[in-house]
Amino acid sequence: MRARPAKGGGRWVSVPPERVHPWIDGFAGRHGPFEATGDERVVRLTAADGAVAELYVPFPPMRPGPPHVTRLAGHAREDRRVGVVLVRLGGYAAGVFHGGELVASKVGSRLVQGRTAAGGWSQQRFARRRENQAGKAFEAAAETALRVLTPHLGELEAVVFGGDRKAVDALRADRRLAPLFALESEPFLDVPDPRLAVLRDTPGQFRAVRILITDPA
Repeated sequence: MRARPAKGGGRWVSVPPERVHPWIDGFAGRHGPFEATGDERVVRLTAADGAVAELYVPFPPMRPGPPHVTRLAGHAREDRRVGVVLVRLGGYAAGVFHGGELVASKVGSRLVQGRTAAGGWSQQRFARRRENQAGKAFEAAAETALRVLTPHLGELEAVVFGGDRKAVDALRADRRLAPLFALESEPFLDVPDPRLAVLRDTPGQFRAVRILITDPA
């Protein structure tokens, strides 16, 4: 639950679904009694000392009706079937999770030269070769995502993407992936080179409740 600064002030923390109630108890212990308000996408806690915590609902919308905190905790703990696609230049992984369990997966990689030309090649020739390698890598990533996720498409509640944003954006032009992008859900997963171990760890990010904390003035 390491905090990171938020643009515009405050800080972000991510809390596992099972820790939502203990985290809220800790917030009350630090800042005093709070009022809970919210909607289908965010629950806002306003404490007696002016501190505010905005808890963003994973996989919205959340069913309406009070009490907000209890509904959020229950919603976050649900075991959903979620697709994950991770792409970086030269590496890719696709998986299907039920809750935190990985039930289908495939990872792979393709050689893509670095940005600096070597061996006496002209810069233009090097750039063309690198572009061709990148195109083949993205095609392999798309085919892997289709092979792994398409058999489960009717069961998926969401698809979460991650890795490098430019690499993921390169896949959007592939019309075959339109049904997957139609299910796209936050958060975008910040991960290193996609490997099986990295893929297995992604539920820690996509199942977490993201919280924006603003301290009292």
